Amino acid sequence: MQELIKKAKKDGVKLVFDRYNDQQPQCKFGIDNVCCRNCFAGPCRIIEGKKGICGANADEIVARNIVRSVAGGASSHADHAREIVLTLLELAEGKTTAYKIKDETKLRTLAEKLGEDFTGSINNIARIVAFKALEDFRRQKGVFMEDEGQHPNWLEISTTEENMKKWTKLGIMPINFDLETSRALHETTMGNDADPTSLIKTALKNGIVDGCALHMTTDLQDVLFGTPTLTKSEANLGVMDKEYVNIAVHGHVTLLSEKIVEWARKLDREAKKVGAKGIKIVGVCCSGNEVLMRHGIPLASHILQAELAIVTGALEAMVVDTQCIYPSLQDVASCYHTKIITTMVARIPGAIHIPFHVENADESAKKIIMEAVNNFKNRKRSVLIPKKKVSLYGGFSVETIIAALRALDKDPTKPLINALKNGDIYGIVALVGCRNPKYNDEYSEKIMKGLIKNNVIILTTGCLAHCAAQSGLMLPDARNFAGDKLRGFLEKIGQANGLDAIPPVLHMGSCVDNSRIEKLINLISENAKISVSNLPIAAAAPELMTEKSIAISFWALSLGISLYTQLPINGSKKVKEILTKDMKKMLGSSIIIPENDSPENIAKAIINTIAEKRKKLGWK
Repeated sequence: MQELIKKAKKDGVKLVFDRYNDQQPQCKFGIDNVCCRNCFAGPCRIIEGKKGICGANADEIVARNIVRSVAGGASSHADHAREIVLTLLELAEGKTTAYKIKDETKLRTLAEKLGEDFTGSINNIARIVAFKALEDFRRQKGVFMEDEGQHPNWLEISTTEENMKKWTKLGIMPINFDLETSRALHETTMGNDADPTSLIKTALKNGIVDGCALHMTTDLQDVLFGTPTLTKSEANLGVMDKEYVNIAVHGHVTLLSEKIVEWARKLDREAKKVGAKGIKIVGVCCSGNEVLMRHGIPLASHILQAELAIVTGALEAMVVDTQCIYPSLQDVASCYHTKIITTMVARIPGAIHIPFHVENADESAKKIIMEAVNNFKNRKRSVLIPKKKVSLYGGFSVETIIAALRALDKDPTKPLINALKNGDIYGIVALVGCRNPKYNDEYSEKIMKGLIKNNVIILTTGCLAHCAAQSGLMLPDARNFAGDKLRGFLEKIGQANGLDAIPPVLHMGSCVDNSRIEKLINLISENAKISVSNLPIAAAAPELMTEKSIAISFWALSLGISLYTQLPINGSKKVKEILTKDMKKMLGSSIIIPENDSPENIAKAIINTIAEKRKKLGWK
């Protein structure tokens, strides 16, 4: 990476790291989340003991800002879910032939869980399931609707009965996705909710919405594109090839990335006509995680390296859709021959926009590929592709994990539960989320290694999955970073499945695939007959950057899973107290606060949280 940073400087290109340095010192009011812009008498910037123009204090302002961030993140994931649902419906009604149902078994299983007929024609079942999903965007509650269901259908099939009861008792059960995000904005406008406890409950409710939308998206993407299985691939910017037309898919919507992969294969011969050996697709951010899981497409870069993929001078096109797309990509691309092609929500001035809809999916994908192919001859600057690339194993859907465990026992959760009880696996940590320029390049990797060393197995998604892969932590050899007990378990399950070992960090997909993590944890909880909140598990989003990460964090808390993340709550003692003390009483979870934010102390604090859970269970 360093050689590309030097190249960018030589080429006169500013990167995310440079822009971060230009912003120093950052506003302390903003960092502590005590800046309020919710009305136009302000903005008001508050310190402890002071009040804004309307009378709001720091506790109220921090809580309101948190709610708005969670609602923003939840709305992003809900909108993604809606796109997938509508695509399934169009397919079922014969309005598109661009997509097919690739996992019929999963679709029939979903229909059965939803209480619907699962034995008819597959298109009819798809239509029924799509309408059940759409209900979760429009269900209402009112005086005259008391006997209508009061929560999303997808909660019934994605979470535990115990959590459903807790949420109902606490008054945080969501009604529908859009209603809750809209109401959160209403509650936090000037002159509305000023009670920090009430506001944090609203944040939790929107966290539940976020998690439910994640489940819906993952389930239906598996139906449409296939449930991932174990696959071997590579990671790092070295996966690009100078002699090929290189195209990066960047963003989150699998509807687009699947079509780019499909049409790149169909048009490979067109690349040869312009002097290339073929077309190479590489993955950036969560789109990369999705096509890795299903097609073995290599991971080129996480969000902080997206600009560097352009700086190589070897990238013909970067195709983007929604979420986590830096507007700076076009600025960087203007210094090279790379074309930035926008398709959906993320529009960037100066970029080429090729609208992408289900109805024109094939036409648009073909046009995008040909834009890249015809751009191959326009490479202007010298090409510098780093030599380093690392092998990895991905595709750890819950189905893949269960199949691997079944090689040890016909009851697949039994080996996992026994390993937890006897300490071969001291705990499970969901380590997910963004990469943030505030932290050095080894920050999250050091946390991972600190956990693995103490026999903790890691489940990861999103950009942190990229960094784990680039550090070699998704290979059988990474068992050498693990404690003796975990290493033995990794080797045992690996050898039962034809590998030396399974990796200590399991790649479970993109950010929406955090739902797979809950699904696995719920299976453990159900079969061990132990509440999720009592299991030796934790979560962490150590480089939190987007609102989606805050939404996911509140989802974890709602499930009873304690987590470490640097939430912007330092401006409020009350909010910190709610999230560290009151939350334990409400849901059995809390924000983990280490002595300081060094990777070593973060790992230690997470392990201490797991140790407390083990002690209560009587496990050593």
